[in-house]
Amino acid sequence: MADKKKLTVAEMLAAARAVDGGAAKPADAPPSAEAPPAAATSPTESAAAPASPAAPIKPAVGPGGARPSVADMLAAARANKGGAAPAPAEPAAAAPKPKPVAAAAKPAEPAAPAEPRDTASILGAARKGEKAGPISKAEAAAKAPAPAPPKPTIVVPPMPVKPDYAKPKVAVAAKAIDDEADRRDFVGIMLAVGFWMVGIIGGLWTLLTVKFMFPNVLREPPSKFKVGFPDAFPSGQVQEKFKAQFGIWVVNAEYNGQQQIVALKSVCTHLGCTPNWLEAEQKFKCPCHGSGFYKDGINFEGPAPRPLERYAIRLADDGQIEVDKSRTFQEEMGAWTDPGSFIPV
Repeated sequence: MADKKKLTVAEMLAAARAVDGGAAKPADAPPSAEAPPAAATSPTESAAAPASPAAPIKPAVGPGGARPSVADMLAAARANKGGAAPAPAEPAAAAPKPKPVAAAAKPAEPAAPAEPRDTASILGAARKGEKAGPISKAEAAAKAPAPAPPKPTIVVPPMPVKPDYAKPKVAVAAKAIDDEADRRDFVGIMLAVGFWMVGIIGGLWTLLTVKFMFPNVLREPPSKFKVGFPDAFPSGQVQEKFKAQFGIWVVNAEYNGQQQIVALKSVCTHLGCTPNWLEAEQKFKCPCHGSGFYKDGINFEGPAPRPLERYAIRLADDGQIEVDKSRTFQEEMGAWTDPGSFIPV
C-alpha cells in the first residue's frame, strides 16, 4: 500500500461537497449483479496498464440514513488519495465471467462518533502538518495560545505649576495690575487711619487746653448752715453728728462761770489731726500725739500749745442755730469773749 499523503485544502473541500451532493453506497457493500465483473489480468498487464484517474469515493452513510461525520469524510479522502482502491480496467473479451459472490459481505460497523471540530480547526491542523482527526478538549486547551499578560497601568503625574516667567505675558500684566490696585487700596486705608488718629489727638489737646484755662475749684460745703433749735442741745452734752459733714462739735458747756452753746473746730492745734470725743473721760483726745482738751476746748495735756478754735454762731430769724465757718475765734487772743463766738443759755 502506498504511503499516506497529506490532503490539500482543495481535496478536503471537494470531499465535503461530494458528501453534501447525495448519499453514496457503503464502501464495503458487495458489488451489484448488474455491474460486469472485471476481467482477470496478469500481473504484467496490471503493472503495464496505466492507472486511470480514480473517481472521488463518497463515504458510506451511517445506519438509518445518518449523515457521515467530518472524520468519515477525511478517511474517505485519504483512501482516495492513497490509491488503495484503483478503478478496474475494461473487461477483456476472452476473460471468463466471475462467479457470483455467494454471500454478501457484512457492512462495516459505523465508527464511534468523534468529538466535533469546526472547519477553522481542521484547516489550521492541515496547514501545520498535524493529524486531521479529532482531538480532545485537553489537547485543544494545551495547544491554545497563552493569554497575553495584562498591560501595566501607567500613572500620569500631575502637571507642575508653571513659574511666573513661563506664564503668558497677559496673565503677568493682569497680576501686576491687581497688585497695583491692592497697593493703592492699602495706602488709602493707611492714610485714612492716620488722619483719624491726628484728629483724635488734636481733639484731646484742645480739651486739655480749655481745661487749663479754668482754675481747679474744690467743692466744699457752704460756710453757713443751720444745726437746729437750742433745745436740741441740753446742758453738758457734746453733739458729734456734724463732725463728718461740717467738721464741728456743737457743745453746751460752762466757760468762766457762764453756760454757753459754742461750735468747736474739730482740728487739733498741734499738727492738725482730728481729735475724738471720749464720753467716759469727758475730754477730747488727739490720736496722733496724745493732746487732750476739756469739754469747753481748753488744752490740758500733750503737745497742743493752745485751746481749740471756735466758729461764729448765732440764732437765725427762724430761731435755729446758724454756724458760720468763715469766721474763727481763738481763746489765747481773747476772742472767746466776743458775743459772736457763743450763744448764752
